Amino acid sequence: MDKLKVASLFCGCGGTDVGLLGDFTFLDKYYPSNNMEIVYANDIDDNACRLFEENFRIKPDNRDIREVKSSEIPDFDILTGGFPCQSFSIVAQNPKRLGIKDDRGKLFFEMCRILREKQPLCFIAENVKGIMSANKKEAFPLILEEFEKSGYTITHKLLNSANYGVPQKRERVIIVGFRNDLGIKFEFPDMPITDENEYVSLGKVIENAVADKYFFSERAVQGMMRKRETMNKGRAQDITKPCNTVGSHLAKVSLNSTDPVLMVNGRYRRFTPREVARIQSFPESFKLVCTESAQYRALGNAIPPVMFWYVANVVGRLTIKTVSYTHLRAHETLRH
Repeated sequence: MDKLKVASLFCGCGGTDVGLLGDFTFLDKYYPSNNMEIVYANDIDDNACRLFEENFRIKPDNRDIREVKSSEIPDFDILTGGFPCQSFSIVAQNPKRLGIKDDRGKLFFEMCRILREKQPLCFIAENVKGIMSANKKEAFPLILEEFEKSGYTITHKLLNSANYGVPQKRERVIIVGFRNDLGIKFEFPDMPITDENEYVSLGKVIENAVADKYFFSERAVQGMMRKRETMNKGRAQDITKPCNTVGSHLAKVSLNSTDPVLMVNGRYRRFTPREVARIQSFPESFKLVCTESAQYRALGNAIPPVMFWYVANVVGRLTIKTVSYTHLRAHETLRH
């Protein structure tokens, strides 16, 4: 059958999309194709769009999604998006409703708008762990309710990328919804790694030699040491274990922050962009363009492709089965 068509919102540099498409190798393990194709991508960040275009040969629409009419988006089967969540508030009404503090909060509603107006077969949404406790745990149930009101049967789960063969402890909430009329209740795949002793270690993805510019100055080290006892700074990683979560501001990482760093032969250093890509489980074939600062930001914001592949693989198989069954029933109806 034809490939499943995907519309990717807030696509960033494409971590979600690498996982969706499959057909890539990470640490000598091959992740097969999920029989999908990206037909539309949207992100407002110019550098992220450039990285996406370089790797997928698709030029993302970089307009504010609020300016994009649903009719302008090609037809698709699956909608994906990691919507911003910093701006949700609970409006004091009876019943309580999901409100917004600034414009970023409106982007979630745009995803729901497109779901209501396009009614694809399913969607996959992603967000940080903190969304579950936002507004004293009141926001998340209302977010799920908005997805349900869009016409979808919802399942969600908190996943840790280390359980899926990623050399990083990164927790993300994944929400999957199938259109109500399909009668599908999604179940998340089993974790391939449940024993922490079998986690993929950071040591498998770091480089033996890097340029001096990645090392912190002696002055920075001494400043950190003066505060280390009271502030728990200088968080050098144990390379025999997965890395702590890498963030979007790695270009400005400091020893006085909570960001993970390395200690090599008594010297502290930050990760290179390629190391960050590996920590996130991007394949070596993923091209890094733009400035290093832009690369750090885009990679740090991305979802680990390998973890997302496992979710997309089950979603894809369910969707293909549904599409094939629908086509078969339609063909039988025509025959009779």
